[in-house]
Amino acid sequence: MIELTRREREMQELRNKIIEQSWIIIANEGWQALSIRKIADAIEYSIPIIYKYFENKEAILAYFSKEGFALLSDKIGNSLDNKLEGPEKIKTIAKTYWEFAIENSHHYRIMFGLGIPACETINSSIEMKLTSDYFLEAITDTLTRANNVNADKYLKLKTFWSILHGFVAIEILSNKEINKKVPNTLQDAIEGFIFTLQFNK
Repeated sequence: MIELTRREREMQELRNKIIEQSWIIIANEGWQALSIRKIADAIEYSIPIIYKYFENKEAILAYFSKEGFALLSDKIGNSLDNKLEGPEKIKTIAKTYWEFAIENSHHYRIMFGLGIPACETINSSIEMKLTSDYFLEAITDTLTRANNVNADKYLKLKTFWSILHGFVAIEILSNKEINKKVPNTLQDAIEGFIFTLQFNK
C-alpha cells in the first residue's frame, strides 16, 4: 500500500470536504441550488481553490450521478437470484428500482435530472452500463423463453426504463411522502410489459 505524503493527504481531505459540503447543499436545497460560490463560502476557501478539484458544478453533479448509479447497480445485483426466470427478474428489478429511488431521492434527482441517459452516455459509464445490463439480461431471457425473435430488445430496454422512471418521476414531483411499497399501477404496467415481451410476436 502506497503511503500518501502530507500534501497529498491534505489535498484528499479538501476534496472530500468539497464533496461533503456539496451534498449538504443538495440535501437541504436541491441539486439545482448547488454552486461553486456556495461551496466555497461553506468551506471557507476561495472559489479558485474549488476549481482545482472540480472544473465546474457539473463535474460535482457527475460525481454524485456516478455514485448513484453504482449504488443502484449494486442494489439490483444483490436483489437478483440466478434461479429467477426472466419475468420474475423484471418484477424484482422494478421493485428494487422503486425502493432505490425512494430511499435515495437526492441521488435519483441528480442521476435523471435531464431524463433517461442516452445509449452513448450509458456505454461511457461503467456504473450506468451495469444497471442497463441487468435490465437487458432480464428482457433477453424473457424474450428467449417466449421464443419471441422479432422484438427489438434494445427498444424494449428503453421502454422498460421509461416505465420505471415515469412512475418514479410522478411520485417524486408530487412533493408528498412516498410509500416504499411498489404502487399497484406500476405493478400493473410491469405485468403488461412482460405480456408484450411474451406474446407480441
